[in-house]
Amino acid sequence: MDVPRYVSLKYGQVNARVGPDEEHRLLWIYQAKGLPVQVVAETREWRRICDPEGGVAWVHKRTTDGRRTAMRVQATPLPLRAQPKAGARVTAYLAGRATANLDKCEKGWCRLKVGGESGWAPESEIWGASPQVQCKE
Repeated sequence: MDVPRYVSLKYGQVNARVGPDEEHRLLWIYQAKGLPVQVVAETREWRRICDPEGGVAWVHKRTTDGRRTAMRVQATPLPLRAQPKAGARVTAYLAGRATANLDKCEKGWCRLKVGGESGWAPESEIWGASPQVQCKE
């Protein structure tokens, strides 16, 4: 598979390790099911991921899900719009520090789905859409 790429965390608790093996020291435990993470390296069984806070760690591939999500990293709510343009009607808001399912991105806008609502947000306002590597190691 291509690297970098985005996946999401499959479980409410995911062990993050220093290296790609159960024997490596535990760095922290993610407690955020659906958190978007970027795969920046991989082995057959392990994924080196970058998270929205800039953390880098190894997680087992079974703890990730191919479904794409995105996160509003800022604390302020993000308006979701009916069309991918700045003046379009607001259909919903994505709460600050919240995640949403990412449907697709085009021309700098991404369509998000959350709680039965959907709408467009600028790609620059969410984490989990930029094709560039997101973490500096």
